Amino acid sequence: MRVAITGAARGTGRLLAEAFAERGARVFLSARDPVAAGRVADAISQRGPGRAVAFRCDLAAPDSVRGFAAAVADRTSHLDVLINNGAAYIEGDDLADASDDTIESVLAAGGTGTVLLTKHLLPLLRASSRPDVVNMISTCGEVGHRRSDAHPAFYAAKHAHAGLAEILSYRLRPEGIRVISLFPPDFVQDGPRRAESDLTAQSVIDCVVFAVGQPRDCFIREFHFEQVRSLNL
Repeated sequence: MRVAITGAARGTGRLLAEAFAERGARVFLSARDPVAAGRVADAISQRGPGRAVAFRCDLAAPDSVRGFAAAVADRTSHLDVLINNGAAYIEGDDLADASDDTIESVLAAGGTGTVLLTKHLLPLLRASSRPDVVNMISTCGEVGHRRSDAHPAFYAAKHAHAGLAEILSYRLRPEGIRVISLFPPDFVQDGPRRAESDLTAQSVIDCVVFAVGQPRDCFIREFHFEQVRSLNL
């Protein structure tokens, strides 16, 4: 299996890269910080059984997105899984809580950058016998959701991502390309995996691994999660 993952230098993206590599995948991982991405790739390759290669990709910069897609195409003739995980998270109740430049970057990465990367990697996905596009969105991309402390610009970016996933699921299904979207609430990287506890990153990753492992007649379109933690509405 050959997998491309954005935002994979830390957190959930890194755990996703490790999970697929543990299953023998060849992973093309990217991050804005190429040094951090390289460290993750080296650690994965040393551990095995899968291998990883690191690239720089700033989703807010179209040239960087195209460069990452071209670099992957130089190294493989097909891609089985694209995981659109990279996103810039910012907090704030008021629009004025973030600068214009920050808002522009958040929207560019979550919206334009994700669209462009999917576009430029689609030929490699079409060359696979088992293509999946996995979108790590957020409950912030759900209509009517108000429970996150995220800035309105993050909400806007995630709605853009959700809109992309919605139409691609419909239009790519006849080609056998599955588009799988996850809408987790704010979750923790580590913690007890009990019913009364916050959702953990590992549980989200288990959903991804489960979905892409299903037979090709099984199109799991979306994962939605109950939010246990009480936040201010």
